[in-house]
Amino acid sequence: MTRTAGQMKGRAGRLARLMPSGPSTAARTPFVLLVVLLLAGGLISLLLLNSALNEGSFKLSELKRETTELTDEQQALQQDVDSYSEPDALERRARELGMVPGGNPAFLNPDGSVRGVPERATAAPGPASLPPAVSSATPSTTPITPPPTSSGR
Repeated sequence: MTRTAGQMKGRAGRLARLMPSGPSTAARTPFVLLVVLLLAGGLISLLLLNSALNEGSFKLSELKRETTELTDEQQALQQDVDSYSEPDALERRARELGMVPGGNPAFLNPDGSVRGVPERATAAPGPASLPPAVSSATPSTTPITPPPTSSGR
């Protein structure tokens, strides 16, 4: 029993003609616009987040590569230090510098007394010991090796 705008009389008829009672497209436009803006904003934020993650991934792989290179360099340097620290290498370098093995050491006690009898260091006879003037004036081209020691067998 609803009447259309043409059937209403007076003031109610005029108002019904100004405001149609059918579905309105004007009310949907802001809602559709809001949904489109939210979707676009979400997609843009996902794109920015993905870009930031990719940048972090590239930086991480670069840092891993640099860490590997530095670890390799550190291991090479440690091998050099170990080779220079070996007793044979230290002895050979000391002989090249004209050093000789020391004798028996003497020790000072806390009260100032001397314990032990000190001995003077002398060069051991053999081809390995060169006079300091000769070893510093003419550099050796062949490595000097200490004479073999017997183990008592």
